[in-house]
Amino acid sequence: MHLFSDREKRTYLVIYILISLLAVGGGYYFGGSAGAIWAFFCCLFFLLVFYGQLRRRVLLIKQFNADLNRVLHGAERLEWDQYTEGELAVLQNEIRKLTLELRDRAAALDREKKELADSMADISHQLRTPLTSVNLILSLLKKPDLSEEQRLETVRDLQRMMQRMDWLINALLKMSRLESNTATFKKEPVSVRQLVQRAAEPLEIPMELKGQRLILELEDVFFEGDFSWSVEAIGNILKNCMEHTPTGGTIVVSAAENPLCCKIVIRDNGKGIDPADLPHLFERFYRGKNADSQSIGIGLALSRMILSRQNGTVKAENHSQGGACFTIQIYKGVV
Repeated sequence: MHLFSDREKRTYLVIYILISLLAVGGGYYFGGSAGAIWAFFCCLFFLLVFYGQLRRRVLLIKQFNADLNRVLHGAERLEWDQYTEGELAVLQNEIRKLTLELRDRAAALDREKKELADSMADISHQLRTPLTSVNLILSLLKKPDLSEEQRLETVRDLQRMMQRMDWLINALLKMSRLESNTATFKKEPVSVRQLVQRAAEPLEIPMELKGQRLILELEDVFFEGDFSWSVEAIGNILKNCMEHTPTGGTIVVSAAENPLCCKIVIRDNGKGIDPADLPHLFERFYRGKNADSQSIGIGLALSRMILSRQNGTVKAENHSQGGACFTIQIYKGVV
C-alpha cells in the first residue's frame, strides 16, 4: 500500500506543500535568496520527519490489523505493549477489553453447550427406565388370561410409573427455567410456619403409613422470597428426610431469625448421610449409597437452585445425635 494512497494522507500532503510554499515565499520576502533557501531546507527537514512518523504510524496500524485478525481466528494471547502512541493506545485498550469480553462469552457459550448436552443425556437416561417399565406393563395388560386382581395391580403400577414420570418431567422443566433465568421469583414476606406446613401436606399420608411424626419448633419467623418456589425447595428436603427416616421416626423442623439471615434447620433420626455422599448430595442425578430404589437424585439439586436464586444456601451434614441435618440460610442482603 502506497503511503499517500488514501484521501486523508493526500490532504495532509497538499496542506504541507501549501505551508511550505508560504514559508519559502515569506523567507524570500524577508531574507532574500538566503532566507528562501533556509526556509526550503527547514520545510524539507520537517517533511522528512513527518513522512517518517506517518510511515511508522501506518506500519503500526497494519500490525494492529494483523493482531485483530489473529484474535478473530482464535489466538489465545496477544502482545499489545508496542502500541504506546496516544490514539492507538486508547484504541488498543478498548480492543483489549472487547476481545477479553468476547473470549469470555465464547467460553460461556461452550460451557452452556456442554451443560445442555450433558442435561439432554441425563434426561434421556432418566426417562428411558420408566418408559421401558411402562412398555412392559402395557404388554402385561394385553394378556387375555390376566385375572381382574392382577389387572388392577398392574394398572396401579402403571399409574405410579406415570406419576413418577410426571414429577420427573416437571422437575426437569423447573430446573431448565432456573438455569436459563426465565423463572420469575416474587419478593414478598414468607411465613416459615406456613411454608413448612404447606410443603409437608403431600407427605402427610406416607408419613402416617410409616408412623412418622413431624415436629415443628418454629418461632414467628419471616423472610423475603417466593412462597411457591420455596414450598418446592422445602418439600424436596422434607421428602428426602422422610425416605431415610425409619418407621416410627421423627422429623424436626426449627427456625430462627437474626439480623443477617433467616435460618431453617430440618433434621431426622435416620441412619444419616454416608460421608462419601456429602460432597455430592446436591449434584443433579446423584444417588447416594442409601438411596431408595425409586430415587431419581434430582430433588435436592432443585432445592439448592431455588434457594440460591433467593439469596440462600443449604448445607447437609450428620447431626451429633444421629440422623441427617439440613441447614438453610436465607440472607437479608447480598452476601
